[in-house]
Amino acid sequence: MNRTLVICKPDAVERGLVGEIVGRLERKGLRLAAGSLRVIDEQTAARHYEEHVGKAFYGELVSFIGRSPSLVLAVEGPEDTWRIVRTLMGPTNPAEAPPGTIRGDLGTDLAENLIHGSDSAESAARELAIFFPELR
Repeated sequence: MNRTLVICKPDAVERGLVGEIVGRLERKGLRLAAGSLRVIDEQTAARHYEEHVGKAFYGELVSFIGRSPSLVLAVEGPEDTWRIVRTLMGPTNPAEAPPGTIRGDLGTDLAENLIHGSDSAESAARELAIFFPELR
């Protein structure tokens, strides 16, 4: 099985959308391999967002992801599961996300866009090691 990381971000948890998001993943045929509801601490957020260090929005990213609990998931499916998840998510900006995608149907704000999914097989491996080291 191929795995990727999915995070239902604080806004998804706060808005009660986790069940809808997980349901969409499961209806697509993906399975949950591991999951935990947690507040992502600053050190973990810094590791997760390390490619954005130095960018103007970095501080906002770290602050937002740690403001309240997120549901962090290891999701498994066929080859390129990360690509399937990214398609289900839709573009980062909910205003540009087509209907039928998670962000297109449920999102309203660019900064609070409900969900994170790894953007490549390499990112998936790196991010899963951060959040689920026991899955190696």
